[in-house]
Amino acid sequence: MGRILLIVAAVVIAFIVLGWVLSFLVGLFKWALILGLIAVVVMFASRLFRRSPSVRD
Repeated sequence: MGRILLIVAAVVIAFIVLGWVLSFLVGLFKWALILGLIAVVVMFASRLFRRSPSVRD
């Protein structure tokens, strides 16, 4: 009986730790996507404003 409870407790703890790890990885992935999107927008804006037509006098 004690061995079965120990196995059940180990499985429950394993699922809890797996949930923490997966949520941490998904959070990292979310922030990587957000920072990547910001970098793309800044790069696009800098290229857009750098290509201003040169005015010849």
